[in-house]
Amino acid sequence: MSKNNLLHILALQHVPNVGDITAKKLISHCGSVEAVFNEKKHNLLKIVGIGSFVINDLFNKEHFLAAEKELEYIHKNKIKTFYFTDVDYPEKLKHCVDSPILLFQSGNINLKKQRIISVVGARKITTYGIAFCNKLIEELAVFNPVIVSGFAYGTDITAQKAAIKNNLQTIGCLAHGLNQIYPKTHKKYVSEVEKNGGFFTDFWSSDTFDRNNFLKRNRIIAGLSEATIVIESAEKGGSLVTADIANSYNRDVFAVPGRVTDSQSLGCNNLIKHQKAHVLSNPLDIPYMLNWELEDSKKVPVQKQLFVELSDEEKVVYNYLKENDKQLLDVIALECNLPIFKIASTLMNMELKGVIRPLPGKLFEVI
Repeated sequence: MSKNNLLHILALQHVPNVGDITAKKLISHCGSVEAVFNEKKHNLLKIVGIGSFVINDLFNKEHFLAAEKELEYIHKNKIKTFYFTDVDYPEKLKHCVDSPILLFQSGNINLKKQRIISVVGARKITTYGIAFCNKLIEELAVFNPVIVSGFAYGTDITAQKAAIKNNLQTIGCLAHGLNQIYPKTHKKYVSEVEKNGGFFTDFWSSDTFDRNNFLKRNRIIAGLSEATIVIESAEKGGSLVTADIANSYNRDVFAVPGRVTDSQSLGCNNLIKHQKAHVLSNPLDIPYMLNWELEDSKKVPVQKQLFVELSDEEKVVYNYLKENDKQLLDVIALECNLPIFKIASTLMNMELKGVIRPLPGKLFEVI
């Protein structure tokens, strides 16, 4: 990206009444971001949804002065930038109507041909939530997913530390510029995150810290990934906003159920009750529901292991398939008297143990 192009993008981003959706309309109509500033005002007013209130401040020279200062910071600190039409702009984020026109990055993020999931939840995470989050990422590690979160207290940092522990790439989406870290106590994790991934934000170094920024940040968390997982949440909370945004993007949402008396499970239970999220009771529900397959180098050998220990449910399924050849998932669940959510994790466990294999069309057979 040329210096002049980046300067114009920053200037457009600085205009108060021009958000990402409006900016994309202007750029699409004019052909380029530079052309937006060269277009006549009366022509811009012809664009559907663009009024004088939006563009009255567009031609104020202060936007370019501010953009020059931010451009200096970007070059001095070697910040990577991604314009929404760039080839390297995160692919899944491209499909979100309100995605940032410009994204800033630090670290060593690589999203090409990667499985990406977001893990969010309560800041006051319980010991149950911590244990489930750690187990989730540990068991998913064989699929090598990228773990996205918000680098905040509780669930966020738990997920990102677990990703680092399991040698997985992790991305922290920040609600402020890359010149600061919130909370400050998490500065000690910055270098590890940047070695194993990095940080994304669409906020400038000059942006003042504001709690409303977290809600804006959440669209990036939801937009980057194919699925959002809510570990715990009170009846109201930022993670529920992220889940709603993910739903609006037609992405999968999973929620960990909890006891109805637990305040930190109310949000997850409500997501499930209102059919806004899949029930997540076993980490292996994720690869099953998202149709992930193990890489050839990590696949369990086709040859069945000797002396494999099976659970009671697995024995029922194994004996049924052994007697009835290959069968559909729904038929297996019906004949073995197991609910769908239970049969999904059971079949995945059996596949990993090397006793069954999946076939096209949700069919399974004994090896």
